[in-house]
Amino acid sequence: MSTHADHVADSGTAPRPSPVRIWILAARPKTLPVGLAPVLVGTALAIHQDAFRLGGFLAALLGALFIQVGANLSNDYSDARRGADTEDRLGPLRVTAGDLVPPQQVLIATWVSFGIAVLCGLYLIITVGWVILAIGAASIVAGVLYTGGPRPYGYEGLGELFVFLFFGLVAVTGTHYALAERFDGTALALSVPVGLMAAAVLVVNNVRDIDTDRRAGKRTLAVRLGRERTRQLYAAMLGGAYVLAALVGAIDEELSPALLLVLLSAPLAVRLVQQVRGHVDGPTLNAALAGTGQLELVFCVLLSAGILVS
Repeated sequence: MSTHADHVADSGTAPRPSPVRIWILAARPKTLPVGLAPVLVGTALAIHQDAFRLGGFLAALLGALFIQVGANLSNDYSDARRGADTEDRLGPLRVTAGDLVPPQQVLIATWVSFGIAVLCGLYLIITVGWVILAIGAASIVAGVLYTGGPRPYGYEGLGELFVFLFFGLVAVTGTHYALAERFDGTALALSVPVGLMAAAVLVVNNVRDIDTDRRAGKRTLAVRLGRERTRQLYAAMLGGAYVLAALVGAIDEELSPALLLVLLSAPLAVRLVQQVRGHVDGPTLNAALAGTGQLELVFCVLLSAGILVS
């Protein structure tokens, strides 16, 4: 039986990627802003409060990025096993389903990535305390169970909620705690717009894959809501992130209206909403997915700048 990779090779249009390129594909670098952005916001607040520590920042940053990579690899492996990544999906080629890497190697790489994240967490446990263990363990478990385990929550329409929680609320407040060694209401408030941006990345991914996911029995939120309402949800998430960031700047006495700097990224958000609303083809939605990741990073860099000048 021929594989997807065989068809690619036989067509002569796209030679097999190099091993390095294959592993870069597997890591999905365009999604990494989802892991990086909340760390920047939590760190900016810690700097604003004179609580910055370089070692803690580096450990939190590397830990978040490797949890993201591990979750991506776990998703690649689990979706292939469940038959969700088929040849007709519109997204980029997945390395397990495309027979570019044996499933066992992807699984090993998954646990290596999570292992590096654990090492970063151990440093934070030693320097900050055992609260970090709970934060890190919950984040890794959430990454694995997204498409793994007996009842993957990503197949039940809960993916966006967990991204909002773990790449918004948990990531921002956890980073701030790792540096300031205390929980903070301002960090929690700032984590909400960050979480909305992160969840919007997954919304684009799922609206792109809505037809193939439905056929595979993967009941994502997009499958449950339908294409049009999912597009509306995407626009509401982006708009809500801007409104909430402005509200935090207006209400929180610790900060200032400088958080309105995030509005500099609004033209990109408007362009992405139009892109998602007006297209169903893979290449355009793949570009919108990458663009939403970039938007989150730009939004969080501007939000961090606003915090620092407050």
